[in-house]
Amino acid sequence: MNALELKIPPLAVMLLCAVLMYALAAWRPADLPAMPWLAVLVAAAAFGIMLAGVAAFHRHRTTANPHTPEQSRLVVSDGIYRFSRNPMYLGMVLLLAAWALQLAQAAAWAGVAVFAAYITRFQIIPEERILSVRFGEAYRAYCCQTRRWL
Repeated sequence: MNALELKIPPLAVMLLCAVLMYALAAWRPADLPAMPWLAVLVAAAAFGIMLAGVAAFHRHRTTANPHTPEQSRLVVSDGIYRFSRNPMYLGMVLLLAAWALQLAQAAAWAGVAVFAAYITRFQIIPEERILSVRFGEAYRAYCCQTRRWL
C-alpha cells in the first residue's frame, strides 16, 4: 500500500485540479471556441450521475465514504452502478470536463487527465483491492460485468 492511497479526499483532488486548470488557462489566452451551453449540459449530467451514485449507496444503506471502503455492507450493482463501477468519480471527471469547456483553453484539459490518473491509481485501485478481499467472487464477477469508468 502506498502512502497516498485513500488519503486525500477525492473532492479535494478535484478542486485542486480545477485550480490547476484555471491557472493554466489564465497563463495562456483562450485557444478553443467558448461553449458555455455545452459546459452547462456536461455539468448537469455530472451532477445527475454523482447524485444517482450517492442515492444508490443510501438506498442500500452502505457507506459512500471514499476513505472506508472496508465498511461497505454489500456490492451495489444496480441503478447507475450497472453502467459504471465509479459513477461519483465519473461525475467528478465530467465536472472538470465542463470546467475545461468553460475555460476554452486546451492546456486546461490536462487537469482532467491528471485527476483521472490520480483517482484511478490512489483511490479506485485501492478500493477495488479492498472490495475484492471483502466480497470475493461476487465483486470480481461485478468487475467483469461493469466497466470501471463507462
